[in-house]
Amino acid sequence: MTNTALSQPAREIYRRLLGYAKPYWRVFSISIVGMLIFAATEPVFAAMMKPLLDGSFVDRNIQVVRLMPILLVGLFLIRGLAGFVDKYCLSWVGRRVVADLRQQMFEQLLRSPTRYYDNHGSGQILAKLTYNVENVANATTSALTTLVRDGFTVLGLMAYMLYLDVALAAIFLLIGPAMAVSIKYATRRFRRYSRRIQDRVGELTHTAQQVIEGHRVVKAFGGEEQEARHFGRVNEKTRSLQMKMVATESVSVPLVQLISALAIALVVYLSTLQGLREDMTVGTFMSFVVAMGLLLPPIKRLTAINSHVQRGIIAAASLFDLIDGERERDTGTRTLGRAIGHIEYHGVTHEYEKEKGPVLHDIDLSIGAGKTVALVGRSGSGKTTIASLLPRFYDPSAGQILIDGIEVRELTLKSLRAQISLVGQDVVLFNDTVANNIAYGRMAGTAPEELERVAEAAHALEFIRALPQGFETRIGDRGVLLSGGQRQRLAIARAMLKDAPILILDEATSALDTEAERHIQAALDSLMRQRTTLIIAHRLSTIEKADRIVALQDGRIVEQGSHQELLARGGYYARLHRMQFLDGPVAA
Repeated sequence: MTNTALSQPAREIYRRLLGYAKPYWRVFSISIVGMLIFAATEPVFAAMMKPLLDGSFVDRNIQVVRLMPILLVGLFLIRGLAGFVDKYCLSWVGRRVVADLRQQMFEQLLRSPTRYYDNHGSGQILAKLTYNVENVANATTSALTTLVRDGFTVLGLMAYMLYLDVALAAIFLLIGPAMAVSIKYATRRFRRYSRRIQDRVGELTHTAQQVIEGHRVVKAFGGEEQEARHFGRVNEKTRSLQMKMVATESVSVPLVQLISALAIALVVYLSTLQGLREDMTVGTFMSFVVAMGLLLPPIKRLTAINSHVQRGIIAAASLFDLIDGERERDTGTRTLGRAIGHIEYHGVTHEYEKEKGPVLHDIDLSIGAGKTVALVGRSGSGKTTIASLLPRFYDPSAGQILIDGIEVRELTLKSLRAQISLVGQDVVLFNDTVANNIAYGRMAGTAPEELERVAEAAHALEFIRALPQGFETRIGDRGVLLSGGQRQRLAIARAMLKDAPILILDEATSALDTEAERHIQAALDSLMRQRTTLIIAHRLSTIEKADRIVALQDGRIVEQGSHQELLARGGYYARLHRMQFLDGPVAA
């Protein structure tokens, strides 16, 4: 995936981000109105100083004395209500935007090609869904509130100061270029460090996730200190970058405040140098000074929020980069009811990366309907790739794959994958009930009687009934509360319930005890009956009954035949067999 979004100007990214608020424009408009009212209370408060001082202390106007307290209470009541409305409404819109973005990202992940997951660590992906999205939330809520509310406050106060005295107010206008230069410099640094911090947080999440998932290996091999050092290095780099971000903010905010304070000092000095002008009353002067004082807090917030805005823009660019990413190519237009199950590979060549060269070379393979074909060979020989091309987890670089004479790319992905069930060595289960793990996806809502039937056929009913809540027992993350054999039997039950005519079987009995293997092999025999089965074989003892065995070496088919035929031939398969059963020397 190319980083197209990351190369876009910040203005375009922020405009696109605000576009997500368009469906909620009514609530957003209410928030903007609240911000404008809140911002208007600042210059109004400064303006009230003039009649308060001139009317109370100079003219001794009793009506002004009695009216001003009521007006002050009313002003702050309006200010409080406006502040609540704008903050609540904008937070509501912001959270809706974040929820929409997160949903869009997740749906994109569901449709991303398999190679996206090959090239991106799960920790980096999770960081986008968590850390990056929350940065976007800050950019669309607190940051936007500050930009709009304090921006209008500054404009309102400046307008009022120009109304009072153009010459003195012009001093504030003269400091604009200096403030712009300092803010522009800080913005560049914020964007640079924000991008680096996001990358480090992704690496941090990935490092932690690897240890969490592989904690048994870490403990068994004494890797605690090594992992702690690795995490410490990544953690320290993240902390260092965040401190550079803090340093930039800590310098830029006081600098802008100092520039503003210098302007205020100059105004006070010039206005008092020769005493107040005849046309400026005490109330007018104090009103002007109060307006200047009220300018400092919003200017400070506007400067400080720059870092949050830049973080949000960089985070949004990262999210849009995912959202705009490549999707699986569902180029098919044909559908297939229930396949007979005849599979053909014609001249199939495949490479994952051009610089590494092909992993499959000109594969020709025909599998009859209802037949069982086993793929054998050393690691890296191409067994898994052949199986992965059938459901189009990848598209072959060259050649064709056909089911019942139809090229798989002509079929819609939904129709193609409806014909195929998967049972792997690494069983994927979800932190849900036993019933929901068996009746997963399109099979959701299956009747309890049907669940019991497939569970019994998969030799799983006995242990399921022994669980605390039976089929309604939650099995933990990735089925951690079950044994390896129990997890594999649930996967077999799931495949049975799907009842697809084609089965891809990644050796499901390896690394199991004899009792579990016996149960699973019996369940697999039931599952494979009257189905076209493609077995990725690791243990050759489990494929002796296969209709045909295909031996692979370096991405090429070197032998085909039955178990007995290949043993009698004394070739590559026979050498693999001797290696497993006799531990004899094996030629390359």
